[in-house]
Amino acid sequence: MNKLCQLLNLESDDILFTQITSSFKEKGILLWDYFVNWEKVHKNIKPIEKELNLLNVLIGKEDVETEVYNLIKEYPQVIKAFPFLIAFRDTKVSMLSDVTEFLYKDYDFKHRVITDEDCEDLTTFFMQSGLGDLVKDKRVKNLVDYVTGVEVGLDSNGRKNRGGTMMENIVETFVKSTCDELGYEYMTQANAKKIKTHWNIDIQVDKSSRNLDFAINKNGKLYFIECNFYGGGGSKLKSTATEYVKMNEYWNAQNITFIWVTDGAGWKSTLKPLREYFDKADYLLNLEMLKNNIFLNILR
Repeated sequence: MNKLCQLLNLESDDILFTQITSSFKEKGILLWDYFVNWEKVHKNIKPIEKELNLLNVLIGKEDVETEVYNLIKEYPQVIKAFPFLIAFRDTKVSMLSDVTEFLYKDYDFKHRVITDEDCEDLTTFFMQSGLGDLVKDKRVKNLVDYVTGVEVGLDSNGRKNRGGTMMENIVETFVKSTCDELGYEYMTQANAKKIKTHWNIDIQVDKSSRNLDFAINKNGKLYFIECNFYGGGGSKLKSTATEYVKMNEYWNAQNITFIWVTDGAGWKSTLKPLREYFDKADYLLNLEMLKNNIFLNILR
């Protein structure tokens, strides 16, 4: 019988597995900071805010090309903002200028002392990239506001990672409250080096880059916790379950208890590999079980 099943005084593993899979959070775990990391957006804009305000003078100008050249000539620092205007993260780019001979033109946006030739090249870049038409036609009224929108769009690419971070944040709430109540220490993103440094405990790792979401020290006895949330299905769920079966065996061999906390509607269509983990490991938890203080039962 599953160790958790015994701990909860349930009659069979099937009853426990059904309880777990019937209480997944199908509505997800979105928190307000999922949508936009505003701190990151503002942090990216602040170093170029002055340059963007200088570039605002170009808005509505008829002879934009001449105005851009003169602005670069007088305030060469404005070129730092060019990549941000086109949602480009690098400070240099090589453009293919001749598709038959494969000739390239290099552009450098780092602030420096620039020549008249640099001014011409960078003006060409501004015009050819479409920025000239953007400001000439008054399609934007303020470039600081415009780049804020660009940064919000780029930041949306980080939502997948934030989904994983949110699960960790939620689980940490329960880990912290449990450890505070029991007087145990825990650490996030634990690895062999940190565990040795802080707790003077040696562990063997299967790869040097191995980080655990959480490690708990119960008077020298270690508990490792991995957590994830799957709103949708896919091959990742099966591979994770298979990996964690091996991970459970690996840590158990070192007298370390492994706990997997997972949740999400994605498991509804991928129950077989989850059941395989459940049958071979000691602890499979979901968020509903954390709400019911399961960590206290396991760690007491």
